Amino acid sequence: MDKLEKLKHKSIPKHVAIILDGNGRWAKRRGQPRTYGHYQGALNVKRVAELCQRLGVEVLSLYAFSTENWKRPQKEIDFLMSLPDKIKADYSEEELQEKVQMKDVRMRFSGRRDRIGKRNKALMEELEEKTKTNQSLTLNLCVDYGSKDEMTEAVKQLAKKVQNHELNPEAITSETIENHLYTKDLPNVDLLIRTSGEQRLSNYLLWQNAYAEFYFTKTHWPAFRKKAFIKAIESYQKRNRKFGGLKGA
Repeated sequence: MDKLEKLKHKSIPKHVAIILDGNGRWAKRRGQPRTYGHYQGALNVKRVAELCQRLGVEVLSLYAFSTENWKRPQKEIDFLMSLPDKIKADYSEEELQEKVQMKDVRMRFSGRRDRIGKRNKALMEELEEKTKTNQSLTLNLCVDYGSKDEMTEAVKQLAKKVQNHELNPEAITSETIENHLYTKDLPNVDLLIRTSGEQRLSNYLLWQNAYAEFYFTKTHWPAFRKKAFIKAIESYQKRNRKFGGLKGA
């Protein structure tokens, strides 16, 4: 039996979130520019999504571009913003359908959409519309995303509703706040993975990660394939998740 299939007999995280780190370092070790690492990292999205699909994970959230990434060199930002077009140009329509729009995968995007350009915004909306009825896996790409920014916007929405007498402030609960986040239709994170050896959240899904299990690996994102993914799931399955209570109490 395939090792991935064996994992299905134990606890499977419903929502896996990954901080895609190490693209530039991976490329540098191979004598390539950082942009080459970003390109290969983008292609690795499909591989890992397929692994999640096979395992029965319901949601895969990937930190593709943060609100802080705008501080990077303009040349790198321009490449990242043009990456969807570059991938589209390198493949035929049939190959692109296979690589990007995987069978029965629902695409969604979390983050701001006012700074990423009209073409990228249109592509996001197109993918969300085309895949909205797919059910086997939700692939949530976090682009121009920052958790503090997300929560600030949620507070502004709630404050406006209170001001307009649409909402009683005494009625605001954790659930109310969650319903105003970008991820309002998704479950909270069960397993957070960060590649490339760094051990911090970097403003990623802070609310949603409140009770997540963390897994850090030195493997760079473009090299994070089946073996590395299985190790992360095996680590998760060994955890004792009590959510503040006592196991079996």
